[in-house]
Amino acid sequence: MTHVWLVRHGPTHEKAFTGWRDVPADLSDAAQIERVSAYLPRDALVISSDLKRAHDTATAIGGDRKRLPSCPALRELNFGHWDGLTFDAVSERDPILSRQYWEEPGDLRAPDGESWNDAAARFGTRLDTLIADHRPAHLVVVAHMGVIMTQIQRAGSMSAYAAMGHQIDNYSTTDMRLVDGHWTLGVINHVP
Repeated sequence: MTHVWLVRHGPTHEKAFTGWRDVPADLSDAAQIERVSAYLPRDALVISSDLKRAHDTATAIGGDRKRLPSCPALRELNFGHWDGLTFDAVSERDPILSRQYWEEPGDLRAPDGESWNDAAARFGTRLDTLIADHRPAHLVVVAHMGVIMTQIQRAGSMSAYAAMGHQIDNYSTTDMRLVDGHWTLGVINHVP
């Protein structure tokens, strides 16, 4: 069995689409960081996206756990030309596509971005490789809301639309287990 804890990075306070833009997290809540760290198993390996909001959160909660190199394959969805725009600006720019992108997640892409399915394949492939390379170790993966939602879809055997309905708060943990090739979903969006 491999147990994976997906942790969303600390808050960025951004009010716009934040995909591959490299914005920092606000890591000033030391008590919250300590609660997250204490909740996670001491013997798990820690890995994160290479974007500083995830990388720095992983460093803050990692403590003395073994840290794997940060990984570009664990980045948030690539929102392309929408990155940095507000939801209203995106809706104005691409009124039909922006609505379909959220209501029919799958193969639709933001202009010059990637689709839900592209991102889910990128995240899932990397997670599978991490598990194979480090078995029997358990993993703490510090990443982004989109990464976590795609893995909720995977482990919960649900549609992308259903997975997107879950709230994923900053510093929350979502756990899943891989047993004999089958995923099971544990607690979603636990904030210690």
